[in-house]
Formats: sequence, C-alpha cells, structure tokens
Amino acid sequence: MPVQRLNHAVLYVRDVARSVDFYREALGFRVVMEMPGAAFLQAAGSSNDHDLGLFQIGAQAGPTTAGRTSVGLYHLAWEVDTLDELQRVAAKLGELGALVGASDHSTTKALYAKDPDGLEFEVSWLLPAALIDDAVRAGRASIRPLDLAKDIERYGGRTPGGIGVSVPV
Repeated sequence: MPVQRLNHAVLYVRDVARSVDFYREALGFRVVMEMPGAAFLQAAGSSNDHDLGLFQIGAQAGPTTAGRTSVGLYHLAWEVDTLDELQRVAAKLGELGALVGASDHSTTKALYAKDPDGLEFEVSWLLPAALIDDAVRAGRASIRPLDLAKDIERYGGRTPGGIGVSVPV
C-alpha cells in the first residue's frame, strides 16, 4: 500500500514553550498534549491527532548544520487553502521577523520562514489541477519572486488550492 500523506513531524528544539508560542502565533497551531519537555500541536484545519511534535533539548544545543556540513532535513511544508490565507500568513511571518523568502514555483506559491531555533519551513498554496495549463507547466523549471497581489488578481484570493493535486476532487 502506498504512503498517503505525512501525518506529523517531530522537531528537536531548545525551548518547547518558546517554540509552542511561535507556532501558535505564526501558524495558528494549538496544543493538544503537553508533558515536561514536549508538546504536540495540531494545525487549525487538521484532523490528525497532532501535526507537530516538539521535544526540548536545551539552550546548549547548537544550530542545525543540515545542508551546510551534514545531511538532514531541509524544511517542512504546510499547505494553506487560499491565496488570501497565504497573504495573511506572509504578513504574520513578516511581523514576527521569521519570513526569509517567497518564491513562485509556477504551480506552487511559497513562503519560507525560520522558527526561533532557525529551523526552516514553507507555507504554500498549490494551484488547482484545473488551472495548470501548458504555460504553467512550462514555468515549473524556473523559480521567480512571488508576487501575491498579481496571483490573487489572476487566480482569486479565495480560490481553493490543491484541488486535484493534494486535495482529492
């Protein structure tokens, strides 16, 4: 049987309380269970038991070297339903000083941010399958700066993303 989807991710962090506060404020996660040195969070639109586990390893922990001097996870990517929501998240991440990039991958409109421990994550909106035409397919080979205002004008701020791609029709 093939894998269906990612159920949750687990991160080692310096300070669980600080990370919980960040993911609550930045992405609207809620705590579903806590224990000393650990917390389990659920995304607002999720039916998973939890989407993110956080385990505290202490202030002495060094920064991740993944991708620079060691192998490791580059980032996690969370999907939002609409471009209006992506715009709201972009503003919140900017306000928190966490936003580090924004890219247009043709079929994916993506924000990149770092949490308080410098762990990178992506928040994206996926173009619905019905809107992927030859011109969009041709653009997948290049990465351009994200222009959310232009994309909202083109696709609509409330158009549900990922239909027929990550969301079944």
